Amino acid sequence: MTLEHEYVEGAPDAPVLLLLHGTGGSPADLLPLARELSPDSAVLAPAGPVSEYGAARWFRRLAEGVFDHEDVVRRANQLADFVLEAREKYGFGDRRVVAIGFSNGANIAAALVLLRPEVVREAALFAAMSPVPDPPATDLGGARVFLANGERDPMAPLASTEELIRLLRERGADVVTQRHPGGHQITADGVREATKWIKT
Repeated sequence: MTLEHEYVEGAPDAPVLLLLHGTGGSPADLLPLARELSPDSAVLAPAGPVSEYGAARWFRRLAEGVFDHEDVVRRANQLADFVLEAREKYGFGDRRVVAIGFSNGANIAAALVLLRPEVVREAALFAAMSPVPDPPATDLGGARVFLANGERDPMAPLASTEELIRLLRERGADVVTQRHPGGHQITADGVREATKWIKT
């Protein structure tokens, strides 16, 4: 398949969780989080295909917080095509796929929903910001996105997060937000709220 990955089967009535790690992470990073969010779910955990001085990422950046937007689009399409391959290979067919992303993984998950909603329409994003400045005006009716962000996060400023929320809502997505007073992290409260959101 096009991306290195891990796949663990789960209950057929539970959603499949697409785990998207942060910069420098690996497919195993979010497995404990997945077990908290939806213990019975199958998990599909690919590895970011871009290397930044040896650290795995999902797309290139030009500087801290400055994304290569053309590469974001290319890599979002690559990831979407990978998910379609995985659906066929692992036979999870019409089951819900929920992207779970942290940091750089949350940003590519947001791009996936904005650019390829026919593949992934649900995402729980931790420490996400807006990945593309002018995505197409795609109808995101029926799409669902949960965002948990820190009010003091220097790597995912709230202004950029608010821009992402605006882009999603303008296109018809249902967006739920959770804020915490900390920085670039996943909090227990965020996990608790995301767990409820997945079950809804």
